[in-house]
Amino acid sequence: MADPATYRPAPGQIPVDPGVYRFRDAQGRVIYVGKAKSLRSRLSSYFQDLSALHPRTRRMVTTGAAVEWTVVSTEVEALQLEYSWIKEFDPRFNVKYRDDKSYPYLAVTMGEEFPRAQVMRGAKRKGTRYFGPYAHAWAIRETLDTLLRVFPLRTCSSGVFKRAGQVGRPCLLGYIDKCSAPCVGRVDADEHRAIADDFCDFMAGNTGRFVKRLERRMKEASAELDFEAAARLRDDIGALNKALEKSAVVFTDATDADVFGLAGDDLEAAVQVFHVRGGRIRGQRGWVLERDQIAGEDDGLLIEQLLQQVYGTESAEGVPAEVLVPTLPPDAESFAEWLAAVRTRRVDLRVPRRGDKRTLMETVQRNAQQALARHKVARAGDLTARSQALEELQDALDLPEAPLRIECFDVSHVQGTNVVASMVVFEDGLPRKSEYRRFIVRGDVLDEAGRARTDDVAAMREVLLRRFRRHVAAPDPAAVQTDGPADPLPGGVGDVAAEGEDEAAVTVPSGIDPETGRPRRFAYAPQLVVVDGGLPQVEAAQAALDSLGVDDVAVVGLAKRLEEVWLPGESFPVVLPRTSEGLFLLQRLRDEAHRFAITFHRQRRSKAMTTSALDDVPGLGPSRRAALLARFGSVKGVRAATVAELCEVPGIGPALAAAIHAALHGGEPAEPAVNLTTGEVLE
Repeated sequence: MADPATYRPAPGQIPVDPGVYRFRDAQGRVIYVGKAKSLRSRLSSYFQDLSALHPRTRRMVTTGAAVEWTVVSTEVEALQLEYSWIKEFDPRFNVKYRDDKSYPYLAVTMGEEFPRAQVMRGAKRKGTRYFGPYAHAWAIRETLDTLLRVFPLRTCSSGVFKRAGQVGRPCLLGYIDKCSAPCVGRVDADEHRAIADDFCDFMAGNTGRFVKRLERRMKEASAELDFEAAARLRDDIGALNKALEKSAVVFTDATDADVFGLAGDDLEAAVQVFHVRGGRIRGQRGWVLERDQIAGEDDGLLIEQLLQQVYGTESAEGVPAEVLVPTLPPDAESFAEWLAAVRTRRVDLRVPRRGDKRTLMETVQRNAQQALARHKVARAGDLTARSQALEELQDALDLPEAPLRIECFDVSHVQGTNVVASMVVFEDGLPRKSEYRRFIVRGDVLDEAGRARTDDVAAMREVLLRRFRRHVAAPDPAAVQTDGPADPLPGGVGDVAAEGEDEAAVTVPSGIDPETGRPRRFAYAPQLVVVDGGLPQVEAAQAALDSLGVDDVAVVGLAKRLEEVWLPGESFPVVLPRTSEGLFLLQRLRDEAHRFAITFHRQRRSKAMTTSALDDVPGLGPSRRAALLARFGSVKGVRAATVAELCEVPGIGPALAAAIHAALHGGEPAEPAVNLTTGEVLE
């Protein structure tokens, strides 16, 4: 635990301008990002008497080892920079909103030549329009199936679309008029994109014009006595109305708004949002966060962080005209300007006081209260169990502190072939998948005869050597200094001195690259290393650490037979009780490392075993094979091609074309007949 006075900047060195600041720990990791109208006033508040600070704030400043800042000209710029830094560094003390479940979206891939409608989850992709989120994927599929009657948009995968174009026949949806079949040329790219644009307009809430247009066409067909066309248009109108009935009407006018509700206690909070488009609820989404963060009891700061996360990655059409919140953020006017810049039009950020919008917000807040209650029931014992597991490991393994960061290694191979290894990372008892790594074992460890060894023990030693070489390669903090102010761009290092003040030398932490200001790869050492195996693997791992001079990392092994825990240099294992939370945590680590390693091994093994008739053709490399398959679609298509057609592929000459033709037909490559005047290949 650090003393904040050791890294407190001089008060006269801190500028009074608005800006964004970062706290770093002893390893150089960014642990908190914040913004302020006056940097001097805000930063000075962190370095007052520790007993006067909120417990969460006190925990942050005692964990930190350095503070740095960047001055900006306006508060809107501060919002943008704060969001970009939070997204880049993922600070542990900033509020983290976790979705209480994975929500599906109805997505239209407008970035493709022929846009496709599909159900999507996860991170949003550039060039794709999203509608929702919805509570259930089946609800999206039902709505989409209904609307395809009016908007025959492509829904097939790229493989199905390509095969249909090769065989010249559309899929079933093309035959039943639920797809315009651009794969076989029924419509061109412009016509299909127009259908996609109409579909997106309807989903965005512009529904009235489509219903009126169909009604007008139905009346015209009826007046011309074309009753079959009129009946089809009547059914189309019914399909649109059926889709509209699935969205609850909350406002009589065509209001576009996002309505947020917040419910919480001193430890946790839940947030719900209803997406209203065209007066109808088009989607719902929820988050849960632990309030053991710097935000404290101020709900306005929580709302500010939430809005940054929700709208930071949105395109202009994702931001509505109104954003209704239970509490305004501290800088509401600046935040409204930031939202308007994203939307390129004015955004009304406010708290509803009366009427239908206030009633809807109360409904959203009730949903948030119910979501928090469900979360507490599901997670009642999780935090306690994780803390107990770390404490048990500390006691059983005689560690100086609880292992907050644990790395587990596993090796996977089949009889010494395609040897790979995995590294999984748990922080605070939870997986940190962004830190997972995979290794291809090269055989760096040699036997007595100088031959490469790839057995489990040698592979484990090689992997530990490669992982911790990255850690010990980090420079000595006392030897790396930069003079002058920091780079004002995100990722810069050092303290920015106020204009006219003396610029002090700033030490760059060992885990930070002095050129980029970002964490080095493998820069942070764990408190505990777990290897999958018994005493031989543990001894190999410990030998690797000893050879590199790493003496502050404990090593244990978890053997599968009796789930005993092996320590280096010990003749007998440590046996944890079967009901031990510490043992459960080690088992989760081992199983996750095994899953990650075997998945990578199967990928490499499948790639090594993937062969085709084209692999043995001399002179036919990977790029030419790819060109052939792109031109003819498959090996079967290449086999059906003539020598002349093979020569049309870029990079395939007459001699190589003849060799390919002979290899696929089981004959010797014959010299092709070539017209000496024109160079044309003769059949």
